[in-house]
Amino acid sequence: MSNHLLEVRNLRIEFPTRKGILTAIDDVSFHIDEGEVLGVVGESGAGKSLTGAAIIGLLEPPGHVAGGEILLEGKRIDNLPYEQMRRIRGRQIGAIFQDPLTSLNPLYTVGRQLVETIMTHTDMTPTKARERAIEMLTEVGIPAPERRVDQYPHQFSGGMRQRVVIALALCVNPRLVVADEPTTALDVSIQAQIISLLKKLCREHGTAVMLVTHDMGVIAETADRVAVMYAGRIAEIGPVRQVVKQAKHPYTEGLMGSIPVIGHTEEKLRQIEGSMPRLTSIPTGCAFNPRCPKSFDRCFKERPDPMEVDGTKVACWLYDKETANV
Repeated sequence: MSNHLLEVRNLRIEFPTRKGILTAIDDVSFHIDEGEVLGVVGESGAGKSLTGAAIIGLLEPPGHVAGGEILLEGKRIDNLPYEQMRRIRGRQIGAIFQDPLTSLNPLYTVGRQLVETIMTHTDMTPTKARERAIEMLTEVGIPAPERRVDQYPHQFSGGMRQRVVIALALCVNPRLVVADEPTTALDVSIQAQIISLLKKLCREHGTAVMLVTHDMGVIAETADRVAVMYAGRIAEIGPVRQVVKQAKHPYTEGLMGSIPVIGHTEEKLRQIEGSMPRLTSIPTGCAFNPRCPKSFDRCFKERPDPMEVDGTKVACWLYDKETANV
């Protein structure tokens, strides 16, 4: 029996194609505890959103979980029939996506959408569900919620729509929320408000959050722990302060070096040369080896598994006792 709220064990996601099997997520393991925010970061194509989709049960066919398992409160959920998973989605697992318009039906008022969600997953009466909907709009900072509950999504600004989506995700107190780039489409000041709101609500409700983003600044402000993904694998995972201030994997170091810091006088930010490999051409050994300034022979031949280093896990041969040169 798992003690973690969510546990992902050796997850493998494959896409069959005419040219063979493409492995998009390869042996990914992590956990999230109650009330904890786990940030998942990496460049586009790293596998962040795909991992989130697998947890929610929304993998696009022909993509499928080909290995490993996903457990929610100790019970396996990745192999459940569609209808059973649909009941879990919303009631026990909430979702917040990048574009609120993909989560909101433009033909229905936001109140109707909230009431339907509440009534689907609870035994509340329509009157009680409407009261709960207004209460949630108040919690997420929508002004005049008694009036705005009867308005349509197009009558809200982008930031307000995202607040409505957060209300939808949290209205039945799910145990876990998967937030996939929840602030990317918003301007910086609204981003900060939304992140602060999400943290506050999750702390008050005891909800765990998997926060998927490419923005290390958001991770540093929000997460308790961070998993850095590269080419469908976890490169480094650990407490956020430790990973941000003492990054160990060369890829994580590169991500940290690309963040502007107030007070620093460098004329040019560091950048990671090259780009994420395609699924059809992931290198042998460590997938990061073509871009890594610290690579050596073993990196091109053998794939490193995550190893414990000072409280973090790092998939890098630099930290293996046999080959360490640091």
